[in-house]
Amino acid sequence: TSAFVSPFHRPHCLVAAAPSEKAKLTHPGKAILAGGIAGGIEICITFPTEYVKTQLQLDEKANPPRYKGIVDCVKQTVNNHGVRGLYRGLSSLVYGSIPKAAVRFGVFEFLSNKMRDESGKLDSKRGLLCGLGAGVAEAVVVVCPMETVKVKFIHDQTSANPKYRGFFHGVREIVRSQGLRGTYQGLTATVLKQGSNQAIRFYVMTALRNWYKGDNPNKTLNPIVTGVFGAIAGAASVFGNTPLDVIKTRMQGLEAHKYKSTVDCAIKIMKHEGPAAFYKGTIPRLGRVCMDVAIVFIIYEEVVKVLNKVWKTD
Repeated sequence: TSAFVSPFHRPHCLVAAAPSEKAKLTHPGKAILAGGIAGGIEICITFPTEYVKTQLQLDEKANPPRYKGIVDCVKQTVNNHGVRGLYRGLSSLVYGSIPKAAVRFGVFEFLSNKMRDESGKLDSKRGLLCGLGAGVAEAVVVVCPMETVKVKFIHDQTSANPKYRGFFHGVREIVRSQGLRGTYQGLTATVLKQGSNQAIRFYVMTALRNWYKGDNPNKTLNPIVTGVFGAIAGAASVFGNTPLDVIKTRMQGLEAHKYKSTVDCAIKIMKHEGPAAFYKGTIPRLGRVCMDVAIVFIIYEEVVKVLNKVWKTD
């Protein structure tokens, strides 16, 4: 009788060792490719909300304000430049969004693969650290120069005689007049913004995924669930770091010379415009970011599923 082992009393070591209980890891190469595809598609869908958000953040109370709100900003833009005016500066984001998302997801998967436990699970605290690393990497490599050019393009449209004829012409003019440093305005604010952005998003996303999957780390998330979780993560990041986004936008605008540093910019905004100014553009940013993060995570997850079928890395 001692040789009999009940199927209901399997040793814990055997259960832990079962392949189905271990979460599958995503190869960083797949993450880079899937992230790039997701980033490119997403920005083409959501750019008008980014345009309105940036215009409202650049609209200083001291000047006085040009726009009464979101609807007025859209109305004035369409009246003066047509519907295409809402897409001014899109090229700079398309060129940047693909490598930005590629770096973000590539670095996140690289770091998370190193920090997962023996079962392949990543807890939310480690997800936050991996997101922070991904955010800092994308800020330095891609986001800061891309955002500087984008903000200058959008700000340039408000002038009587716009001087930038297109993406490459704008970059050439910025580098010619300000040097390479001209594309790295607001680097500190950008690192703070992107680092906190991705730390919050991946923390929330990891926590929600772990909650949904429970004891089955390989449970599949359908696109709707992924989108809802992504929207929640995006909303959390908006409320968490919009003040940093406003400071970053001011530091990258055509009037950036008025500020000595990131801290000086924050002090002047508080002094001249009050604390409410730090949340300018929150509503359009909330709409854009929730849609942005939801779309990016949906496309990313679906592309990874396809790549896992055609690109064997195990």
